[in-house]
Amino acid sequence: MGTYESYQDYKNSQNSWVGNIPNHWNIQRADFLTQTNRLQVSADSLDGVELIHYSIPNVQEFGTGKIENGDQIESAKLLISEQQLLVSKLNPRKSTLCIAVPNDQYTVVASSEFVPLLAGKTHLGYSYYVWGSDKITKLLSSLVQSVTRSHQRVNPSDILKIYWAWPPIHEQKAIARFLDHKTAQIDSLITKKQSLLDKLAEQRTALISQAVTKGLDPSAPLKDSGVDWLGEIPALWQRVLLVRLIRRFEQGWSPSCEAREASQDEWGVLKSGCVNYGIFNERQHKTLPISLKPIESLEVKPGNILMCRASGSKHLIGSVARVISCRPNLIFSDKTYRISVNENLIDPDFFVFAMKSKYIREQIELSISGADGLANNIPQASVKSYQFVLPEIDEQKAIVKVLTEKSDRISLQEEKAKAVIERLQEYRSALITNAVTGKIDVRDFCASTTTEQREVANG
Repeated sequence: MGTYESYQDYKNSQNSWVGNIPNHWNIQRADFLTQTNRLQVSADSLDGVELIHYSIPNVQEFGTGKIENGDQIESAKLLISEQQLLVSKLNPRKSTLCIAVPNDQYTVVASSEFVPLLAGKTHLGYSYYVWGSDKITKLLSSLVQSVTRSHQRVNPSDILKIYWAWPPIHEQKAIARFLDHKTAQIDSLITKKQSLLDKLAEQRTALISQAVTKGLDPSAPLKDSGVDWLGEIPALWQRVLLVRLIRRFEQGWSPSCEAREASQDEWGVLKSGCVNYGIFNERQHKTLPISLKPIESLEVKPGNILMCRASGSKHLIGSVARVISCRPNLIFSDKTYRISVNENLIDPDFFVFAMKSKYIREQIELSISGADGLANNIPQASVKSYQFVLPEIDEQKAIVKVLTEKSDRISLQEEKAKAVIERLQEYRSALITNAVTGKIDVRDFCASTTTEQREVANG
């Protein structure tokens, strides 16, 4: 890979997953190479104890454990008394793992959905990269024993039977140092590109908000809108409730579906995320079982306007998109609204742009009701009560034309940034896999080498 040399001599590992390995590496099974610590503590014994909890959600969000009160613990946990690698047996494609560290001030526990591995002859940092590599992730995915709608699970005993190739401990440390340095560089580049995406999103919102509340002519006379948080609007514009602009307001249907994409001759039900960030994605759907008859009146057609009613993420609730094209036999769910507007009063594309503006977004966030998770939702009555500011239809169309052109230019910049992020992520994964499988020799790596990352980032 890249400018890195390979080892001089290789041998057959006698394992199809591992393949050829450097001649001096050894292949061993995980339960021989590591020791397991399954010491558990009951939920009752943790009552009133301040602890660090390595749960699946905490590790996925923070990459580590989180300080919690033991009163919140409802089931037995693994006690972490020494540093160890935690490998999740759930959803192996997500490769959820971390290094758990004991703490003098807190009791440290981990979910029993983790398989804890103590480093015996291995270096923890190196082991972390091994178990997070694409090779292991694919292997774990092939070992899934049970599948439900919510998760997949691998038998812990199957995890411990995995064979892998291990270099001498001093070489493991060298590879870990190399990967620490390189992944930090790559992650820094990804962060910069993600920051650019955030700035472009802010730029689009500001552009839309200015156009749909002040118009295109900065010299146009203004008037008080009558609403403190909205301020002044063009003198010829009017303020109306959204209910006056709607012809039809529909909510979909969410039967129990199969967790796969429907074939062209099957019916599917769109997920609430089908309009995330204002972009319609027809692939965000599940298959309607053949035993259930579709409600054909809910089939999504080009030109439809869809709005996310409920989501586990509050900032995605209220996302609106107009369907440009859509395969047949897809219906929208009850987590989604379909809105038909009076086109004599409001241009559909102007409506969609306005729903992405800051002043409408603030109204959306104020109207969200419910607790955390999918209980978060926007009632129809709240949507219909949103305050809209509206120019004449011809001016709406002129605003749509300008916003479409400028938004397309921003989208092009976003696509380029996303492409770079994707290349960097692919490069990162490939680098880790090649290092822990002995495809590249990094024992003499010099930490000043940065040219290759720059080449990847620049495409």
